[in-house]
Amino acid sequence: MTLPITIVGAGLGGLVLARILHVHGIPSRIFEAEASPAERMQGGMLDIHAHDGQVALAAAGLTEGFKALILEGRQAFRLLAPDGTILFEQPDDGTGSRPEVQRGELRQMLLDSLPAGTVQWGRKVVEVHRLAEGRHTIAFADRTTIDTHLLVGADGAWSKVRPLLSSAVPEFTGTGCVETYLLEADTRHPASARAVGGGGMGTPVSGKAIMAHRERGDTIHAYVMLEKPRSWFSTIDVGDRATTTERVVAEFEGWAPELTALITDSDTTPVVRLFHALPVEHRWERVAGVTLLGDAAHVTAPNGDGANLAMLDGAELALALAAHPSDIERALGEYEEAMFARSAQSAGEGAGFYEKLASENPAERMIAMFENRDDGL
Repeated sequence: MTLPITIVGAGLGGLVLARILHVHGIPSRIFEAEASPAERMQGGMLDIHAHDGQVALAAAGLTEGFKALILEGRQAFRLLAPDGTILFEQPDDGTGSRPEVQRGELRQMLLDSLPAGTVQWGRKVVEVHRLAEGRHTIAFADRTTIDTHLLVGADGAWSKVRPLLSSAVPEFTGTGCVETYLLEADTRHPASARAVGGGGMGTPVSGKAIMAHRERGDTIHAYVMLEKPRSWFSTIDVGDRATTTERVVAEFEGWAPELTALITDSDTTPVVRLFHALPVEHRWERVAGVTLLGDAAHVTAPNGDGANLAMLDGAELALALAAHPSDIERALGEYEEAMFARSAQSAGEGAGFYEKLASENPAERMIAMFENRDDGL
């Protein structure tokens, strides 16, 4: 296999794929719509699981680099009642199997592990067309085109590659969130900092929750989750910060001020995100010369698995291609069958989390879930 494999999307999954291909001497090229690695924030904390994300990073030869990024103590977790009472607490005693890192730092480590020029920035894909014999043409926003011999869509929920394989489109799940940040939290927002603790915090009630996590540099990142119709979110004007804050905090009337301050005291403009998902059993028939990974293949509402699954997808696809360099279709078929099974299982478990959130006693059900887990938080 001497021709470069074409990857659309420089997220974690696409980068792991490119890195492991490089380790095995297989060239690849990544086309990324963003103009540079620093064009936007890359999200918050990620817990990297021993059974998938860490497996992928080991296959990439990056375990030591990953360990250097781990933020100690961030696996601690607590559940609070709306009045601020601690209902459940699990400290980070060093035995948990899901260490936390910053997504942006992990992405940069992967970028640094690739040969110069692997990622072509500012190359936004607008269309992909099928040619003969497993080849495809990619059209970019700058009106240039390229032909591919093996195409991998790693381009997220709104993938431009997916239509080659599936007509499925992510649908709104009925839940969204408003993200806020408190900076220099221990000194400028001490009450909220004490409520969050040293790691993660959740306060779920039926149909809503305030979740928060400690990030690097004394920063708290909060996720205000609400079950609301799309129309409720669409009328929020994030440019009008005061009105947005007032409207969101009104949903938490009577909650402890140290919790509502995670909304009202944000040091950044709130960001609204709607959760979308593909069908739990999303799959497709084998199409020559193309496949998908990560959210392009199996996007779900956030459940803690997305980034880990994307990295494992990238790793397993790369290893399959390395194992069958003269039979690409066999490699793609083996990869897809394994990926379909694990993504369906994860999607089902993720749906279960949101069912708990919608139940009458979500905190009690989540405590039971945490107490029954044997892999730490």
